[in-house]
Amino acid sequence: MNIIKYRNFYFLVSLLVLIPGILAIAFWHLKLGIDFTGGTVVNFALERSVDTSIIREKVLNLGYPLESIQSIGSNEILLRLKPQTQEEINSLKNSLSQDYGVVTEQSLETVGPTISGEITQNAIKSVVLACIAIVVYIIWAFRQVPKPTTSVSFGIAAIIALVHDLLVVLGTFAILGHFLGVEIDILFVTALLTVLGFSVHDTIVVFDRIRENLKKHSALAFEEIVNRSLSQTLGRSLSTSLTVILVLIALITFGGESIRWFAIALLVGIVSGTYSSIFNAAPILVVWNERFNKN
Repeated sequence: MNIIKYRNFYFLVSLLVLIPGILAIAFWHLKLGIDFTGGTVVNFALERSVDTSIIREKVLNLGYPLESIQSIGSNEILLRLKPQTQEEINSLKNSLSQDYGVVTEQSLETVGPTISGEITQNAIKSVVLACIAIVVYIIWAFRQVPKPTTSVSFGIAAIIALVHDLLVVLGTFAILGHFLGVEIDILFVTALLTVLGFSVHDTIVVFDRIRENLKKHSALAFEEIVNRSLSQTLGRSLSTSLTVILVLIALITFGGESIRWFAIALLVGIVSGTYSSIFNAAPILVVWNERFNKN
């Protein structure tokens, strides 16, 4: 299987996947959850069936700063408001009970603006620092890689693959946020960091085999060595990813609403990470070597 020969095709596939997501991020942005924006999210179960448009009008007429409303099933609603006290939520519940019978508070979560700002900053820092640490580690780990390539080449190829995976996940959730109202929370950041770790693990497996083959087959062309290394690690990479994907599908199907989007973020990221490790990182290494490491 000559993967490197068709590298431009694989780059094109990545580009076609990335463009809709990048446009979605640019024009629609990510729909931030309460962890990042602050506010109160309350889940009410009502005795009677729900009409969200009527409830929206009623809540606004009562003077509550409603930001969004979402129906869950036939008689549950999820309200997102600016920060509210428990007394204000109780007052809202009593008002709704006049029209909808018994109203039960299923869950309540409030995050202040100061805390949400700190969470946002820490989330960005954690992702950036993780990427930097990964690149530094790869450059150090492959510092004695044989010629014609260099450890810097491995680091650059790895970071491009990581950025690819981040953009795929972010773009997917920008699209989901626009069409389905999916919000990102701190679990989403956890999913991103997990995706980074999984993706770089897969990439290092391929890179390590390339390093070994450079020592064993120094007379071969670099492109041929990379292609041989990919063929040798392809089965392992796909098998590892498949087992994780099966677990994630089970979580999405049976894990419940609270972790569903977390599992979906992991699923998208791991599929993207597997693809980028095989079809992006190693071919980028070849392209980089052809342009900058010939001498």
